[in-house]
Amino acid sequence: MGAARRAGYGRAMKASRDIATLLDIMAALRTPVTGCPWDLEQDFSTIAPYTLEEAYEVADAIERGDREDLREELGDLLLQVVFHARMAEEEGAFDFGGVVEAITTKMIRRHPHVFGDAQARSSGMAKGMWEKIKAEEKAERRARREAAGLEADSRGGFLDGVPVAHTALTRALKLQEKAATVGFDWGAAGPVLDKIEEEIGELREAIASGRGDDIKDEFGDLLFAVVNLGRHLKADPEGALRGTNEKFRTRFHAVEAALKARGDTLEAATLEEMEALWQQAKRKAVK
Repeated sequence: MGAARRAGYGRAMKASRDIATLLDIMAALRTPVTGCPWDLEQDFSTIAPYTLEEAYEVADAIERGDREDLREELGDLLLQVVFHARMAEEEGAFDFGGVVEAITTKMIRRHPHVFGDAQARSSGMAKGMWEKIKAEEKAERRARREAAGLEADSRGGFLDGVPVAHTALTRALKLQEKAATVGFDWGAAGPVLDKIEEEIGELREAIASGRGDDIKDEFGDLLFAVVNLGRHLKADPEGALRGTNEKFRTRFHAVEAALKARGDTLEAATLEEMEALWQQAKRKAVK
C-alpha cells in the first residue's frame, strides 16, 4: 500500500510516473469529507460526457500534430478511466486492476499469432479468426450473465455489438465495416457514387414535398452513403470532417481579420464582401 494510502490520502502528493500515484490521487479526491466536493458528487452518467470529450481532445491533438498536447490529453483520458474504475471499486463491482486484467486478457486472446504457442505463431492470423474470437467472447459473456442471474443482453443481432456511444459518422462507418465482413458491401467506390446520386434525387423529392420527416430521413440516407464512399476511398469520415471544420474555421477567421483590418465587422459586411474575402483566403491557402 502506498504512503498516501497509509496516511489516509494525505495532501502530500507529488507528481509521478507511477500509475499507483494517480490511483491514490483519485482515491483522495473521492474520500468523503476530506475529498473534493465536485468529484464526490459525480457518478458514471455525469462523468461519461467528459470521457467522450477527452477522447475527442486526443484526436484533435493528433490531427494538429502537437505531441506535447497529445501527452497532456492522453493523461486527461487516462484520468477518465481511473475515475470510472474508482467509482466501480466503491460499488464493489471492479477496480482499476480489473480493468487492466480485462484488456490484457482480451489482447492476448485476440492475438494468438503473437502470444500463442509455437504452432499458433507460425500459422499466423487465419481469415475470420478475429470475428470468431469475438463471437466466443460474447458467448462467454452471455453465460456469465446467466450464471449470475442477470437478464440476457438485448444486443443479440450481428450489428448490435457496434456501440451506440460512437458519433453518428463513426457508428455508420463501423456498421458498414461489420456488414462488409459477411459480404454485404459494394466492391468499389463507383456504385457508391451512383447510390449518392440516387439519394440526392430522393432528397430533392422530399424537399419538394415539404414533409419534414421525409427530408430528415433522406438527408440521413445521403450522409450514410457519403460515409460509405469515404470507407471505400480509405478516408475516415470523422477525420475528414474534422479537417474540413478546421479549414472552415481558419478561412472564416481570415475573413474576420481582413474585415477588422479595414475597420469593418462581420455583422456589417455583406455576403458579397465576405465571399470575396473567403475566396482570397482560399487562394492564399493554396499557395
